[in-house]
Amino acid sequence: MRTSGILMPISSLPSPYGIGTMGDEAKKFIKFLKKAGQTYWQILPVCPTSYGDSPYQSFSSFAGNPYFIDLDYLLKDGLIIEKELNNLEWGDNDRYVDYGVIYDNRYSILRNAYSRFCKNKPQNFINFCEKEKSWLDDYALFMALKDAHEGQAWFEWEKAYKFRDKDALDEAKTKFSADIEFYKMIQFLFKKQWKDLKKYANKNNIKIIGDIPIYVSADSADVWSNPSEFYLDENLEMIEVAGCPPDAFSEDGQLWGNPLFRWDVMKENNYSWWVRRIKAMADMYNIIRIDHFRGFDSYYAIPAEDDTAKNGKWKKGPGMDLFNKLKEELGELPIIVEDLGYLTQSVKDLLKESGFPGMKVLQFAFDDMNGNEYLPHFYPRECVVYTGTHDNDTIMGWLEEAPKETLDFVTKYLNLTKKEGYNWGVIRGAMSSVADTCILTMQDIIGLGAEARINTPSTLGENWKWRAIPEDFSISARKKLFTYTKMFGRLNESFVKTEIKEKKED
Repeated sequence: MRTSGILMPISSLPSPYGIGTMGDEAKKFIKFLKKAGQTYWQILPVCPTSYGDSPYQSFSSFAGNPYFIDLDYLLKDGLIIEKELNNLEWGDNDRYVDYGVIYDNRYSILRNAYSRFCKNKPQNFINFCEKEKSWLDDYALFMALKDAHEGQAWFEWEKAYKFRDKDALDEAKTKFSADIEFYKMIQFLFKKQWKDLKKYANKNNIKIIGDIPIYVSADSADVWSNPSEFYLDENLEMIEVAGCPPDAFSEDGQLWGNPLFRWDVMKENNYSWWVRRIKAMADMYNIIRIDHFRGFDSYYAIPAEDDTAKNGKWKKGPGMDLFNKLKEELGELPIIVEDLGYLTQSVKDLLKESGFPGMKVLQFAFDDMNGNEYLPHFYPRECVVYTGTHDNDTIMGWLEEAPKETLDFVTKYLNLTKKEGYNWGVIRGAMSSVADTCILTMQDIIGLGAEARINTPSTLGENWKWRAIPEDFSISARKKLFTYTKMFGRLNESFVKTEIKEKKED
């Protein structure tokens, strides 16, 4: 069935508290999607962010971001009081997140909530802690120890904590018991609000697509609690790290710095960490998008001491062995994979064997007229077309900076006109393609320029900040999106069923 949806990070939703949350504005956005005939809401990873504020670098692959907990809902639950909110600043620009202010003020509010939470802990909190203990215990202890070390990375802690000495950890669990429970409460509140939001979305026939980064942050509970499954030496220092080789866009390549997996050890353990991770994400989302799919076929390993990616080497990944195990343990999974960039034949073979749909990005299509696979006339049906991803500029920003040859090509190919709107012309190009699924970014529907870009890869400081304001979700934009969605046969199945029913009744 032909479908479409919108890519919109939770952080980018409107909110009076400096960053988008899982509250009423998220539900209003779901209503916007429903009325526009959409089927999907794609979000970025919802894990807690660390240095750089990237959702792709997190303290845990399993935990939820405390920033997304809606404070108005905590008011209703009696965990905080209004005057506590009135005394705090949340940033001076509704269009951008000020992460420094959010960090300082969000945790002080959550500490107040914890003081009230402790007076009457609900039974479902105890049940939650028991159900999620396989990751929650280590994560809460990890965060408590980070606080005790003023935010230091775990590999800089004293040896007893770094190497997880049992006696030292048992003592820490007693010494920092209140902090540990505080972090467990945060996850309880996050999961409570998340379940409510997902239920609301699904009730309105909107499915949520969630992101899974292939790699995890070095400074994470994942690595600290499972060091043998990552490529570390006897001192728990990284030996090689993840990245991309030099190419036409970067002569030094990209040095991501994430620890690499010991796939041989993971295989011996029946890929249990991956099974737990994918199961947790399958419970959270309706559909999973896995980032950097080619890393499962072969991955680029860079010496940890290097400051560029020039000296890396390609090494063999787990291939179908991992995905067969996931299927064996979890059954058929609704997965989309990010297969962008240069792909070897073995990666293409892995994609075909997996049966997962890959991605096509329209912004990549017009640099070359000679057989560019991102041009819509080359698409297979079993793929997901994007006008752009979170790593791309907006359509208007892209067209503004595109070379003249590219601009001429895309204008002729898609018959772009000022009357229709250049952004809507590109949206039409994606919508009209044979791809089963089409995902648009909210910034492109609004028609914003480069000021609304979410992320510029390999840069720090100005990313992950853009936010929408209530006026962006206009009736005119919604109706125009509905028109294009209906025109190209992508209406949500609830609309299709209604139309069929009405025709029968006529």
